[in-house]
Amino acid sequence: MAEMHRILDYRILKEIGKGAASTIYAVSDTKQNLFAMKHVLLKGSKDDRFLEQAENEEKISAKLNHKNIRKIYKIYKIRPGLSRTEVAVKMEFLDSQALNEFDIPELKTRIEIFREVAEGLAHMNDRGFVHADMKPTNVLIDDAMNVKIIDLGQACKVGTIKERIQGTPGYMAPEQASRKEITERTDVYNFGATMYWLLTRKEVPTARPEQSVKTDGEGFSIGAGGSTAKVPPPPHTFNDAIPEKLSEIVIRCLQPNPNARFEDMHAVVKKLGQVIEGMDDAKSSVKVG
Repeated sequence: MAEMHRILDYRILKEIGKGAASTIYAVSDTKQNLFAMKHVLLKGSKDDRFLEQAENEEKISAKLNHKNIRKIYKIYKIRPGLSRTEVAVKMEFLDSQALNEFDIPELKTRIEIFREVAEGLAHMNDRGFVHADMKPTNVLIDDAMNVKIIDLGQACKVGTIKERIQGTPGYMAPEQASRKEITERTDVYNFGATMYWLLTRKEVPTARPEQSVKTDGEGFSIGAGGSTAKVPPPPHTFNDAIPEKLSEIVIRCLQPNPNARFEDMHAVVKKLGQVIEGMDDAKSSVKVG
């Protein structure tokens, strides 16, 4: 395939990332303004979901306005109609790295980043949407510690019951695995799993729907059989530099029953703020692996 130099009227400067069926480029317009452009090549009807996700991102992004959420400006359907073969999504340009690739040795700084992500998710929830795929690779951060939530492809309205299981193993809430209602507390779980990985470098065991498991009386599995939702060991048991109060926040986010979690992301923001305020100078400079 010949090397691409342009997408529509935008000049390609360099490739900056890849997705499941997409390539993301840094591009400039005729006025030398920088943007990111996600380019998706549709190869057949099976790829229609990528177009649906792109359209979903644009629609939901238009209803959001928060400094910690990447802006989606426009979607272009190249060669529209039956001959459509490409989709391009024009986005805010970020000179950033995914959070899992960014070295942040100071524990206090990590918690401050957690709080900013939580604030962005709280904004989404307030506008009536759930991100539904929060994980370390869906948070970008730059050298100035600016934080951006990305990838709204699986986002949905609060209260949605999806037709198929969607989410990422290691971060997926039990109700996602069981195709139950997606709510603000789904983001709480996904975010808790994200914090857990960033503190311990371990994924949370993903729940799998089964017909015969022990439940808590409300239809949510509580750890029977080894393949249902389990609450993992608290983060501070892996590293005693992690405050127990932070561990408590993470573990409460990761409760299999949504009703046992924090009621919304605003409650998580508040609790993270209290941890930050309670850290003394010596604690804030502790290095964690």
